[in-house]
Amino acid sequence: MKIFLRMPKTIWVLGFVSLFMDISSGMVQSLLPLFLVTTLGANILTVGIIEAVAAITVAIVKIFSGTLSDYLGKRKELALVGYGLSAIAKPLFAIAINPVWVFIAYFGDRVGKGIRVAPRDALIADAIDLKDRGAAYGLRQSLDTIGGFLGPILAFSLMSFSNNNFRFVFATTLIPGLLSVGCLAIGVKELKQKSNKSIEVAKNNPFNFKILTGLSQEYWLLVIVAFIFGLGNYSNAFLLLRAEEIGISPSIVPLTLVVTNIAYFFSAYPAGILSDCFDRTKILIGGFLLYGLVYFGFALVQTPGLIWILFALYGIHLGTNKGILAALIADRVPTSLRGTAFGFFNLAVGLSIFLASILAGLVWQLANPSLAFAIGGLFAVLATLILSFPNLLIIFITKDRF
Repeated sequence: MKIFLRMPKTIWVLGFVSLFMDISSGMVQSLLPLFLVTTLGANILTVGIIEAVAAITVAIVKIFSGTLSDYLGKRKELALVGYGLSAIAKPLFAIAINPVWVFIAYFGDRVGKGIRVAPRDALIADAIDLKDRGAAYGLRQSLDTIGGFLGPILAFSLMSFSNNNFRFVFATTLIPGLLSVGCLAIGVKELKQKSNKSIEVAKNNPFNFKILTGLSQEYWLLVIVAFIFGLGNYSNAFLLLRAEEIGISPSIVPLTLVVTNIAYFFSAYPAGILSDCFDRTKILIGGFLLYGLVYFGFALVQTPGLIWILFALYGIHLGTNKGILAALIADRVPTSLRGTAFGFFNLAVGLSIFLASILAGLVWQLANPSLAFAIGGLFAVLATLILSFPNLLIIFITKDRF
């Protein structure tokens, strides 16, 4: 309770900003794969390509927005642009008549996400003391997940009300999107950054790669681990399609994400508090192992009942990993390079998810879903080994070769 009370207003507001935007995103993401396949006639590989291009778009935009937030010292303004673009892009799904239109709308939404994430994460680090950093990221994640499970519930309710009218549901996503932008515009006051050498270098050239020398070996190791893990971190679209394949009714499929986000909500904040008290890396290792087990479960599952358990465990993985990864990044970089560090980290993650989506779509289409999920689980195991024994990777990278 004391930790709740000492959380700055900025952390709470950014949490509610994420909550409202995730309601909007949850409504779209819980229905979009089924809309593409059942209404627009797209195949699984097309879904994978759309998800892949969206992922790499987010990643590339994140690096520029993060670096610009360090250069301009105006993280809030960039975050506003990103949230605003996502808010107006989502209702465009309502007028899509083929997969190309879906791609255009999704591209706009993902560009918005790419713009906002690094400045937002840096805003959190700027606003909180080190001793409460894990709890702050965990609190934002928990509030975010409230939106994550309210979105699919709304999607399910509106689908039932409208007799499975996908377009009607997509149109209503504008409302929570605008609420998110309003909270950010009114409720967040940005702290002025202190001037130092790193900032002065960035002021002369915001994209001067010499400033990357200020990022530690420990930071880059975490980037490598996250990249490898991301190669098996498929879009939720594949989880939803797997649920339908096992026998979950299309009208019920959005509720699987409700289960995920409830588990996410109840695990994110406690995991953040634990990471402030114990070694964050060890908690992250546990989250990676859980993810691997979940994906092996998706590979082997045959009955609808087990699907719900897997979605719940998947939510615990999200609660354990996402906030702690962000806190670890903030721990390992100087204040003046936080935006840049989050940008490069997200670039690596986005590139890996881009490759993962293509891989999942190809394996699913050419072989079977079980093999796709088994491969994802193996990447999680590999990332866990590297995170557990980082010196082995460092020796491999730095040793002389003759």
